[in-house]
Amino acid sequence: MASGLSRAELDNITDEVLAAIGFSPGRGPVEQQNSDSDAEMISDTDAFFVLFSGYLVFFMQCGFCMLCAGSVRAKNSKNIILKTLLDTCFGALGWYLLGYGLAFGHRSNDFLGITNFALHDVSASKYHTWLFQYAFAATATTVVSGAVAERTKFGAYMLYAAFLTAWVYPVIVHWVWAPEGWFTAHKTYKSALFNGTGLIDFAGSGVVHMTGGISGLIGAWIVGPRIGRFDNHGRAREIPGHSASLALLGIFILWFAWYGFNPGSALSIVGASEAAALSAINTTLSAATGCLTTLAISMVISHQITGNLVWDVIGAGNGALAGLVSITGACALVQPWAACVIGIAGGFMYALASNLLLNWLKIDDPLDAFSVHGVCGVWGLVAAALFADESLINTSYYPVLNDNGSPGSREFGLLVGGNGQLLASATAGIMVISIWIAIHMLPAFWLMKKLQVLRVDPFEEIEGLDTVHRKDPVYHRELKKSPFDVISTAEASAHAKESEASSHGKVVEEILNDLEMMKGQIHRVFEMQQLGSRELTSREHTPRSGRWRS
Repeated sequence: MASGLSRAELDNITDEVLAAIGFSPGRGPVEQQNSDSDAEMISDTDAFFVLFSGYLVFFMQCGFCMLCAGSVRAKNSKNIILKTLLDTCFGALGWYLLGYGLAFGHRSNDFLGITNFALHDVSASKYHTWLFQYAFAATATTVVSGAVAERTKFGAYMLYAAFLTAWVYPVIVHWVWAPEGWFTAHKTYKSALFNGTGLIDFAGSGVVHMTGGISGLIGAWIVGPRIGRFDNHGRAREIPGHSASLALLGIFILWFAWYGFNPGSALSIVGASEAAALSAINTTLSAATGCLTTLAISMVISHQITGNLVWDVIGAGNGALAGLVSITGACALVQPWAACVIGIAGGFMYALASNLLLNWLKIDDPLDAFSVHGVCGVWGLVAAALFADESLINTSYYPVLNDNGSPGSREFGLLVGGNGQLLASATAGIMVISIWIAIHMLPAFWLMKKLQVLRVDPFEEIEGLDTVHRKDPVYHRELKKSPFDVISTAEASAHAKESEASSHGKVVEEILNDLEMMKGQIHRVFEMQQLGSRELTSREHTPRSGRWRS
């Protein structure tokens, strides 16, 4: 029977049938087997790349441990190290039970995922993604610990760490990074929100760092400053960390781990190696320029105040972190020259925000978590909207389809020829994410404060959380107490007496005034104990090291 079909039509039908049963058209069984092997090799290579990147991101927890331990006083080092360890553990359980499903659940809506809780029905081909995204969630949670260091109860820390990892953070992830999210940049039609651009955040300036930074700011504000951080006139006192070496080691570990954080966010290496490599280059340049900018600012300010140049190693290290956070949202989307500009601006913004937060808003953030992660996270979203290159953004994201179905170009940065659409999207994203965090973390911290489960007892804070709660200090041979500890202990005693017997308020006020007058004498006695009979005249005229803030 004649079919009435041409030879070309028969060939097309044959090709479709072969494709339906698993053979590629035009290939024999041997060729098809080779093709399947190639596809499996590509998939395995990409999975290994994402897994290895996840290991690097997870190694950030070690960096945070060292940075936090070195930036606090020795008497609280073991406490904050244990907090970092346990928020990693609690975060793993929260991400496993709820977080991953809320963020990337297979069947979901625009707001959140509703399946795949506890990895139920998750394909084995997605396991590497689970690990990589868990490491990101742990990073967002650990950022908060630095902002509330040295005065927060252990149980309260575990509560908000679990809450952030299991609910607050995953919902933001779903909005921005899940294909179904209402603010995702992965929708490919022009009628989507903001003309299909979504929120451009390649590796997490907003999703990860801004979330952790704003949560830390809320916690630091509600828990209040450490005892002795401000004098009776509201002027900030220096409370230096006990080990600049540990802090700088942590910063270098974080910088190293960022090479998994940013390039790994390409989520594949086969066909995306150029994007991953560019991410690594931009990460390096932004960190370097952020560090140098902050160091230069601190030197200029110290010279104006004291007449001498002060090399602020911790400030410079935080400047590097500021540059890293700033480039994270645009690491694969901008040219290297733009990465330098982003890092310079990030270092400047960190220095400005750190000073304003302490000296104007009177908020005690021991590790500058908000200035580094919150402020620079916001800047990272804005930077992507300003500098995203047209060719790079179209390479890193799917093209947006026009109304007639033809592929079109994505919007790109305002300062490189774009029309401002990305900036409008970034502004909306900053507002929405900030509001979401605030409506959850403000009540959470406020409730813990009202229930008196947030802050430790004043005498525990002065004695040291390691001694009170961890049985022994991190160093078994402690140095003698510094003048600051002597003053802080006396002030804590005076404040306690004031709260217990308000009728003795006048006496307590006199005690506090006497303590203020005795500071210089106590410092001199302490120096004489340490230096013996050596003359102290030169030391009295040497500017103190540390932050440039006064």
